[in-house]
Amino acid sequence: MKGKTRVVNVGGVMLGGGNSVKIQSMCTTKTADVNATVEQINRLEGAGCDIIRVSVLDESDAKAIMSIKDRIKIPLVADIHFDYKFAIASIENGCDKVRINPGNIGGEAQIKAVADCVKAHHIPVRVGANTGSVEKEYLAKYGKNEYSLVESALHNVRILEREGIEDIVISVKASSVSLTVAAYTLLSERCDYPLHIGVTEAGTEEMAIVKSSAALGALLLRGIGDTMRVSITDDPVKEVYAARNILRAVGLEKNYVDVISCPTCGRCMWNSMGLAQKITQRVRNIKKPLKVAVMGCVVNGPGEAKDCDIGIAGSRDYCIIFRGGEIIKKIPSANAEEAFMQEIEKLLND
Repeated sequence: MKGKTRVVNVGGVMLGGGNSVKIQSMCTTKTADVNATVEQINRLEGAGCDIIRVSVLDESDAKAIMSIKDRIKIPLVADIHFDYKFAIASIENGCDKVRINPGNIGGEAQIKAVADCVKAHHIPVRVGANTGSVEKEYLAKYGKNEYSLVESALHNVRILEREGIEDIVISVKASSVSLTVAAYTLLSERCDYPLHIGVTEAGTEEMAIVKSSAALGALLLRGIGDTMRVSITDDPVKEVYAARNILRAVGLEKNYVDVISCPTCGRCMWNSMGLAQKITQRVRNIKKPLKVAVMGCVVNGPGEAKDCDIGIAGSRDYCIIFRGGEIIKKIPSANAEEAFMQEIEKLLND
């Protein structure tokens, strides 16, 4: 397992140093549209987002940060490219962290101006590289691989270090799962800065979740990653739920209701699939360590779900509800959904 990274404070949310992996997302609204941006941020926070990022494309976006900050609770990161003045304006308007690429915001004087502003306001910086922004010299030397990604990211880190900036978070994203895993693994061996992990340009919902689960799951199981974003071409709330589910799947989040269910087969003669989906939706935001089982048939149900707090299994005519593998109720299949949901509500309210 990877050793602990250094701690970076993002608006009161601690990254690295063994702290829990924090979930991030990015607004799809025009940042200057304060009402729309705040509405989206509040939905994201409700889904479990810990840190939110917004694009700053112009002066109106930078100025809007102060108004947005007054109406939200989670830390806000300003994403800047190409104009150092927008980075300074965003910092002066209260962003909790800034994401820049020193190589595209100007020359030495501009980088120094941003660095001085960062230090004056005591906020961290995220830098990094993805496969579309690798420095040309490293592409020429290594080709498009983990070595060019990592060297390019560390090149930008060194620029900031020379300006006296120490609170840095790094990312090295690729749209390839294998390259993402290789790059972050290499980077984790080369530095102790907190790492922002993610697969870039992962695609629409289904494939994006598959790619992100494969890459981020592999990294998290190795102890690599301090904060994460699941990139999905869709409503960003879906990014937060996907990230949360990845953390649960790898055992890094335990305070939730775990719904296990069998895939069903020809032995299933009642609507266990529909019930499993309803229960999953009901408990998705519940913070309580419970395990619920919805099993298609009585052949394996109670035995396979013996460690669950409560479970159900059924047949054409009846269903059984059990706890710890022991049957507590036998009910007609037609009444199974209502009876089981009542039992779950009792556990949730205990």
